Order: sequence, then C-alpha cells, then structure tokens
Amino acid sequence: MKSLLATLALTTALTFPGLALARPVTLTATLNDYGGDGAYLVLYVTDADGAYVRSLWMAGGKSKYHEHLGDWYRATGGDPAQIDGITGASVGAGRSLEITLDLADALFDAGYVLHIDAAVEDMRDSPNEIAVPLTADGARRPVAGRRYIASFRYDM
Repeated sequence: MKSLLATLALTTALTFPGLALARPVTLTATLNDYGGDGAYLVLYVTDADGAYVRSLWMAGGKSKYHEHLGDWYRATGGDPAQIDGITGASVGAGRSLEITLDLADALFDAGYVLHIDAAVEDMRDSPNEIAVPLTADGARRPVAGRRYIASFRYDM
C-alpha cells in the first residue's frame, strides 16, 4: 500500500508540476469603521472563466449567515465542506484580518481572481466586495473595497 501511495504522489508531481509548488502568501484585509457588528468575510478563488475553484478562508462561524455571502454561496451552494477547517472569528469594524496560506504557484499570472464577499448583521450584504487578479505584480498593492473593506492586499 505504501508503494502505491508513493507512486501516486510521484506521478502526480510529475504530471502536474505547477500544482506541486506553492508559496506562503499573506492576505490582509483592513475594515472600515462602519459602526456595526463584526463582518463575515469569505475569501475564494475563481478561474479565468469566472468558475469557482476553492475557498481559502472564512471569517465568521455561524452558518445561518453564510447565505449572506452571496456570490460565494451561489458558487458553492453553501456547502459547509468548502470551509471545513478554514474558518475563524468575524472581523470587527476598524480591525484587520491577516492570514498566511500556502497558495499554488499555478494560481499566479494565470487568470485566477481572488474574491472577498462581506456581510454584516443588520447591514447591507456586499458580494464581491473585492475582486483582484492574482498576479506577481499585484502583490503588495492595496485595493479598496466597495463597502466594508478599507484596504486589501496580498504579500508573497
């Protein structure tokens, strides 16, 4: 069984070498002081055609609010398996969310887009609050959100 797994791992790495390489990327979102409860944020990636690829992180743990993260919810059908193990607390007004993840090198400069949907209880939802192409040149460049996020950037 061990030799079968080793062979599978080796052939996968040789067949898809771009997928085998990853780098640590720090994602930082600083919220506006909007005067409401903590924001639910979901960070996810789409491909060049706009098709959902995968979720990277969700800030906010109560599943009853997930449907308010509209674009992500439509893309995933609200499937909790898409966020299992990648969740944290909601983010308060005026505060920052900073996470570091290993992202595949193949996601950069290949048409992939990082999206952030945002929702705050008793306030307007903000699907596609941020949409930024994943490029090497885009690293360290701040991007303003539409409603709740004052600034977002990623560092490699």
